[in-house]
Amino acid sequence: MVFRFVSVAVAVMLLALRVPGEAMDEYQVKAAFLYNFAKFVEWPAGVFKTAKDPMLICVLGHNPFGNALEEAIGGKSIAGRALAYRLVSDSESAAACQILFVGLADSKHFRSLLENLKPMGILTVGEAPGFASDGGVINFKLDDGRVHFEINVDAAEQKQLHISAKLLSLAQIVKSERSR
Repeated sequence: MVFRFVSVAVAVMLLALRVPGEAMDEYQVKAAFLYNFAKFVEWPAGVFKTAKDPMLICVLGHNPFGNALEEAIGGKSIAGRALAYRLVSDSESAAACQILFVGLADSKHFRSLLENLKPMGILTVGEAPGFASDGGVINFKLDDGRVHFEINVDAAEQKQLHISAKLLSLAQIVKSERSR
């Protein structure tokens, strides 16, 4: 319980970081958020085939992170599962992911990808305006040089993902355009 509180505190501190600062750039901050998101989401039973399967964080298409994502998750585990990174190019390869990051450059393909993804178990995270309202689960936003995020709880529910109340309390909650 104390560990989770400390993790939330770290996430709050990351919210306060200015993106252009010398210590961390935008994608280092986003990589740290992806790692922390994994701590505060519960995936449905059956997402992992075995107890030893890693938690796979994937990036669709162009990788804006450089080495930042690999550095953020390298050698780490969550709930006894090692974290792994993969670059994917289509819905078939994305179906093996637990977290799928869709960068701005690839966001135009998200709607068609979303329709082809399996219906449960993939935490979709994007950075394009409207990503969450278009059916993504979490969307990064830059406000005054700071990284914030919004969560579509309806999309999370459809994917049978349980997001911690602590993480929800840090986010702006949005609804899907289709449910309005």
